[in-house]
Amino acid sequence: VALCDLYAEKVEKTQAILEKAGLPRAEAYSGSEEAWKELVRRDDIDLVYIASDWEKHAEMMIYAMEQGKHVACEVPSAMTLEEIWAIINTAEKTQKHAMQLENCVYDFFELTTLNMAQQGLFGEVLHAEGAYIHNLKEIWERYEGDWRMQYNRKYRGDIYATHGMGPAAQVMDLHRGDKMSTLVAMDTKPVNIPEYLIEERGMNPDSAYQFANGQHTMTMIRTGKGKTIQIQHDVASPRPYSRMYQVSGTKGFANKYPNPGYALEAEMLDGSITPDHENLTSHSYVSAEVRDALMAKYKHRIHRELEEKAKEVGGHGGMDFIMDYRLVYCLRNGLPLDMDVYDLAEWCSLAELSRISIENGSAPVEVPDFTRGNWNKIEGFRHAFAD
Repeated sequence: VALCDLYAEKVEKTQAILEKAGLPRAEAYSGSEEAWKELVRRDDIDLVYIASDWEKHAEMMIYAMEQGKHVACEVPSAMTLEEIWAIINTAEKTQKHAMQLENCVYDFFELTTLNMAQQGLFGEVLHAEGAYIHNLKEIWERYEGDWRMQYNRKYRGDIYATHGMGPAAQVMDLHRGDKMSTLVAMDTKPVNIPEYLIEERGMNPDSAYQFANGQHTMTMIRTGKGKTIQIQHDVASPRPYSRMYQVSGTKGFANKYPNPGYALEAEMLDGSITPDHENLTSHSYVSAEVRDALMAKYKHRIHRELEEKAKEVGGHGGMDFIMDYRLVYCLRNGLPLDMDVYDLAEWCSLAELSRISIENGSAPVEVPDFTRGNWNKIEGFRHAFAD
């Protein structure tokens, strides 16, 4: 219906996508920091997508919901507890959906593993891990106004937790039977990015090393039911890309990076999947053949329906398409969204909570109950991924 960007040429670039698809051009808004408000005030829009810099996300979400629109916002959708509570309060008051666009929960290994966990293949899941480990050295200059670098310079803690946190939170049933209780965080000193600022931008060393965000940040979370989650953040080290993603249960284990694999108790493999060897043990991975057979058998119904089309359309391997499809599908059919405003709150809260812990000597920090006591009233994620 309508498109907005600070720069008119970027709106026009997107118009070309619509025209190529045989669709009518959208109404265009640009040229002002406030142009987006004109778009949001239109009365012929149901849903607003937000893909601005992080610091504008909360303001845009709240204003759009107040104008009667559902909102879907890029990650992270909020950076402070104050913003998180304002988004929750507005969503509850207006009864509008506020979904965080966390595409990684729809990746093929993650969603298959979630289905396996829900079918009991890992026994009771006790621990999960996730991360955002991505050296941004080659792309720092792409951010409009240098906003991402400047945010890292000013703020400590895990400021980009949701890619790792989303899949881990889903497999742990957060606010659907369990909740985060406390967390502890710590970080290393920053080195590589200050050196980048000195070498590539000619910054004075004293100024460059006035850099708040640690090179590597680790957050350990304990849940109300005595389970744990570990989340890491590192956008500076020369390391291969990884979101870690591990699931550890009483009967099995899943690991995505660097190579996807499963380790299972032999009893968890039924007759339809033959073990690699008679002495299969839970401290070794199943073979690639058995892994592939497991992933085929437990492929999530979302992927059974959408995988082929998703890979054709693309977008981070297809998971972007699935995320967009599911959002529209759920809205059209009156279903709960796969990720609700409380998911947004929990996953984004690591930014400020981890900072508080680090700045207080890695002290334990209590995690607020963003559901106001309703964390155990929905069982699992089956409700979200149902017909």
